[in-house]
Amino acid sequence: MADMRAKVRITNIEAYPTVGTPTQETLTFNFPAKDGLYPADGSDEDQQFARFSPCGALSLTVANPALIGKFAVGDTFYVDFTKI
Repeated sequence: MADMRAKVRITNIEAYPTVGTPTQETLTFNFPAKDGLYPADGSDEDQQFARFSPCGALSLTVANPALIGKFAVGDTFYVDFTKI
């Protein structure tokens, strides 16, 4: 199996508990796509990812206290998949 790289963007963050100091956050990631047209020359990077991975979502729960509050809606990441 070949390695795969995906591009994901945070679209939602839910903190737990909802009252008091959060001890966890659930991050929802979606694969980027664009409203409207992409440039005909294919120069938009999101266009290249959307072409091969047109839809999808990931959800991760972060429980590391050092990472709570470090992510924001709109943050974009590469996620690499390597079979082990």
